[in-house]
Amino acid sequence: MGSISISFVLFLTLFIQIHGSDYLYHQESRGFAKNGCNLFEGSWVYDDSYPLYETSQCPFIEKEFDCQNNGRPDKFYLKYRWQPTWCNLPRFNGEDFLRRLRGKSIMFVGDSLSLNQWQSLTCMLHTAVPHAQYTSVRSGDLSIFTFPAYDVKVMFSRNAFLVDIVGESFGRVLKLDSIEAGTTWKEIDVLIFDSWHWWLHTGRKQPWDFIQEGNRRFRDMDRLVAYEKALNTWAKWVDDNIDPTKTRVFFQGVSPDHQNPMQWGEPGANFCEGQTRPVLGLRYPGGSHPAELVLERVIGTMQKPVYLLNITTLSQLRKDGHPSVYGHGGHRDMDCSHWCLAGVPDTWNELLYASFIQI
Repeated sequence: MGSISISFVLFLTLFIQIHGSDYLYHQESRGFAKNGCNLFEGSWVYDDSYPLYETSQCPFIEKEFDCQNNGRPDKFYLKYRWQPTWCNLPRFNGEDFLRRLRGKSIMFVGDSLSLNQWQSLTCMLHTAVPHAQYTSVRSGDLSIFTFPAYDVKVMFSRNAFLVDIVGESFGRVLKLDSIEAGTTWKEIDVLIFDSWHWWLHTGRKQPWDFIQEGNRRFRDMDRLVAYEKALNTWAKWVDDNIDPTKTRVFFQGVSPDHQNPMQWGEPGANFCEGQTRPVLGLRYPGGSHPAELVLERVIGTMQKPVYLLNITTLSQLRKDGHPSVYGHGGHRDMDCSHWCLAGVPDTWNELLYASFIQI
């Protein structure tokens, strides 16, 4: 028995020497903390100390996310806290967050779900240091929220596909192998990317007329295939351009919608309207999100470290967290894609904060 144990130790030591850095990278990219706890595996528990802030404390909050002021009558959705199975998620400390980022810039790059998370973080930080001066400037697709006392910039850059859309004489072209926008990302200290929501749009909401890869042009293609090709382009850009000693890279993960009540076992429901409780348990009845599986596969091939904020499953469980009819459009629209604030994106930022502490 002793010789077997010694042999195993020798084997393990050799394995770590050969594969150690790769093992640590892949664990980190999947969102594991250094202590081996998967922060993204767990369940939602009722906690009367939540929410972390009231929207009345955020005078700059987007109307479309302010469900309480838009007339949402229930408040249970505000009272849930994410509880990992094997450890505790650190309580968000906004002042400590700002101290850790002193003199640095953090940029969310993505679509309106990225805006949702950026807006959440600005509210969380402002309410943590309510007497600290701030500035909020928007210019085109760039929003900059600054805390001068900490010399911290929290930015949002709208870029729904990450790859380029170029206007040509024959129409708008989505170029799956081109990232010109990347030149503006290189000087940022913390980058948090997001993309998926707009890949499914068709008709008038589709912002391109053709898809191009190399010299080949298509009217359309399988959107999941196009998404993976674009992510591979993004991954190559990160591997070629990012210095991990200067810039930390995250990917937000895929934010799910709740358009299909059959996925959570309530086929008679009117989309997400009237949902007031999370799905109970550790697993979403509708199964894994196909886009998240693609994202994990792409990140798993990368050379540079990328921390995946794997918020998909925990967000799938929150069928109650969307504006539904209490978003920007009022009862004319049904929004089961974005999230109320305060709400689920606050947990995404708690996980972001935990990553600063633990990786």
